[in-house]
Amino acid sequence: MYKVAVIGAGIAGSGVGIYLQNLGIDVTIFEKKDSIVSGPPMCHLHSGGNLYPEISDEQCIQLLKESIDLLRFFPQAIDFRPTIVAVQKDVNVSLDKVLKRLDKLKSYYKTLIDLDRNNKVLGEVEDYYKIYTREDILKLKNEDYKTPKDLDDWLIPFAKNVDLDSIKWPVILVQEYGLNVFRIGAISQLLLKNIKLNSEVIDIKKSDKWELTYKQNGKIKTEKFDYIINSAGFETGKIDDMLKIKRERFTEFKAAYVVKWRDDIIWPEVVFLGERGTPKGMGQFTPYKGGFYQLHGMTKDITLFDNGLVKTENSSYPKLDNEFIEKIEKGWDKDVVRSDRAIKHLQKFIPTFEAKAGYKPLYGAQQIPGDDADLRAAEVSFDEDYARCEIVKASSILAMADEIAKKLSVKSKRIYIDVKKEDVDKLATKLAEKRGYPKVMGEVINPIH
Repeated sequence: MYKVAVIGAGIAGSGVGIYLQNLGIDVTIFEKKDSIVSGPPMCHLHSGGNLYPEISDEQCIQLLKESIDLLRFFPQAIDFRPTIVAVQKDVNVSLDKVLKRLDKLKSYYKTLIDLDRNNKVLGEVEDYYKIYTREDILKLKNEDYKTPKDLDDWLIPFAKNVDLDSIKWPVILVQEYGLNVFRIGAISQLLLKNIKLNSEVIDIKKSDKWELTYKQNGKIKTEKFDYIINSAGFETGKIDDMLKIKRERFTEFKAAYVVKWRDDIIWPEVVFLGERGTPKGMGQFTPYKGGFYQLHGMTKDITLFDNGLVKTENSSYPKLDNEFIEKIEKGWDKDVVRSDRAIKHLQKFIPTFEAKAGYKPLYGAQQIPGDDADLRAAEVSFDEDYARCEIVKASSILAMADEIAKKLSVKSKRIYIDVKKEDVDKLATKLAEKRGYPKVMGEVINPIH
């Protein structure tokens, strides 16, 4: 039996670890923090990449397939509610391009269902997306709030609260769902058999096998492995440097902000597409249970940071400024200033959004392999007995796990995760609370039925 070391227990390491473990491979996961899946903010299943007008159709199609695989793998981590995509008025974003791509995505969704009827996890093909004109929205404005039963019901909060003059028309409802990081952490913790927490890999050498040296709770230990999977997130380059492998990549520090608002409305996710890095950057409004909302504002004073995007130079490891490393390593309790800016950014489109700041941001750094900072769909890369899992979006993990299984000459197969919702609820809320977030954020508003 292959003995495999996985370095890093973010969503990539945990997901690949579960997958390989289920194929009968002996997997040991090394995580230097005291819990797993605690990387950069993750809240959205990009089943079609409709938040990224700038990327290619091929990347969007790849994201759709990979998201369906992820949803089938982690169903208990999904919040089954759609996303409304609108374009801010007076920005250079082509709504036509988004609309043209949607027909390709719908057609590809049908192809995936024809190949395997179990891929029908985003609803009916004809409901994958729906276009709403201003007149359609005005008709919904006088409807009462309700628990959504059909596509139109999801639009009622949008119709009643959004400034309809702040956006271009039409708007799009698309089946891109919520992805809950605390629930993925809980599921992974329930399933993984051999996780070494508080364990930092400090050296790797190759003899007949890999010799991996790590520090665990102050003690230095060494173990031998047949194969190494580098899923160390933004520190992937540190492992490459240990092995004297030169790779190009970016690292980007980002943050999203948790705020509290009214909890008597069931919102979809709402995205206001804009121009990244400008005052008209995308606004993203993500609902959680209990009236909590996660906000992105793709401006340099909200989600993005000056010097937050760095590239490799003399090393395979792009070096972030110390202020970002300190936030990642030591914690970042609150940032009321940026949270307030995020609220104000969303108020440009939702004037009624009188939310309360004062909660811990969701934050972290993500790596982007290669030399294209706009890349969103990534693939695994290999050297001898060594794989590198550099995910940009969470959905890529199963495609990577498949490729690694092939390299190990193990037949890959569809893995079904069997965990009880009650167990996930209990551990996910505990994880949220332990990390300093409202515990209810570990639950989902609209779980799998």
